[in-house]
Amino acid sequence: MIIWQSVRIALRGIAANKLRSGLTMLGIIIGVMSVIAMLSIGRGMQNTVTAQISSIGTNLLFIRPGNTQQGGVRQQESAATLTLGDAEAIWSVPNVTAVAPQVDGFGQVAYLGNNSVGRIIGVTPEYPDAMNANLASGDWVTAANVTTRAAVVVLGAQIATDLFDTSDPVGQTIRINGQNFRVIGVMEAKGGSGFNNTDTQIYVPITTASSRLTGNARFRGGDVVSTINVRITDTNVQNSVVQDIGDILRQRHRITLQQDDFTIQSQQDILNTLNSITDGFTIFLGGLAGISLIVGGIGIMNIMLVSVTERTREIGIRKAIGARKRDILIQFLTEAMVLSLTGGLIGLLFGAIIARVISGINLGATTLQTVVDLDAVLLAIIFSLGVGLFFGIYPANRAASLHPIDALRYE
Repeated sequence: MIIWQSVRIALRGIAANKLRSGLTMLGIIIGVMSVIAMLSIGRGMQNTVTAQISSIGTNLLFIRPGNTQQGGVRQQESAATLTLGDAEAIWSVPNVTAVAPQVDGFGQVAYLGNNSVGRIIGVTPEYPDAMNANLASGDWVTAANVTTRAAVVVLGAQIATDLFDTSDPVGQTIRINGQNFRVIGVMEAKGGSGFNNTDTQIYVPITTASSRLTGNARFRGGDVVSTINVRITDTNVQNSVVQDIGDILRQRHRITLQQDDFTIQSQQDILNTLNSITDGFTIFLGGLAGISLIVGGIGIMNIMLVSVTERTREIGIRKAIGARKRDILIQFLTEAMVLSLTGGLIGLLFGAIIARVISGINLGATTLQTVVDLDAVLLAIIFSLGVGLFFGIYPANRAASLHPIDALRYE
């Protein structure tokens, strides 16, 4: 009963000093609002990254030149150590459903007066199956295109829009690094950011890319590739597939386990790494915003000390008629927590509104969708209560420690 009475007294005190209470709560309101907004942005970015990676699938392996050691830190510089022959050999590994080697580069793409810059990827016919890529229109690169080193290209959705706006690019001739290529297809829009934005990629036959656009490097008598993408049947067999692929490549490269000149990385590994990064980024943002909660807590302590001074005679009267030290302590501590919690709830409301307003902002290649999770809401409420409790202890204890005679004599 004493708690409920203390809450009622605290609410009456807030209502009686609306301006002072509002200014006191302002620090808590801003702090909680900032925490909710920052956490919603961080979670939204994490979900966007996860969705983009998961759209390709987690049962995907990437084999790249060079070796990595503990912690994923590259110890050996990437070199031309993977070839088309290596990719063909991987087909013999059980539980492998698609193998798609590729070569990478960048180039300028032009059509009439329109220009764009995109990532050039030399591909084989198996690339869509391995990378879960779909055409919006036209055709994909064929085996005949690869054999004849045909000057054909499939455009990413953004590149197609930049060059042709709403017109159909299929059948048109564009220039890539000053060379003519015929457009045979356009990819579905997928989105992404930076280097991994699939909509700004252009796809040509792997032999065409090597001979005309990226340079025809060779290693141990074979044409060099930048990456070998491998799709497997299921993530449950990933370890055995990785082991088998490693054995084949070591045998072909005549090296031992300690001399690996390649790295095998799964899509799930990449997803876990990115989630760790975004989690850290979210915590960092929340921590920065949480600093204002500390400032708000100091404001609550200050106003509670003022309140103790103003109500010294009231405290003396209550003690004189039988109020115990614990009763006074609970009363002032409850007032501090109610003040903090009220500010926290208002800040939570404003934070959710801000998250809603900025949700859907176009970040270029993708759209930010903020997420206000239940754990963020609970964290804000608990932290608000904690701030009120921590910064209210000293003023409450000071009020409870007043001697009734001295309090009654206070002017």
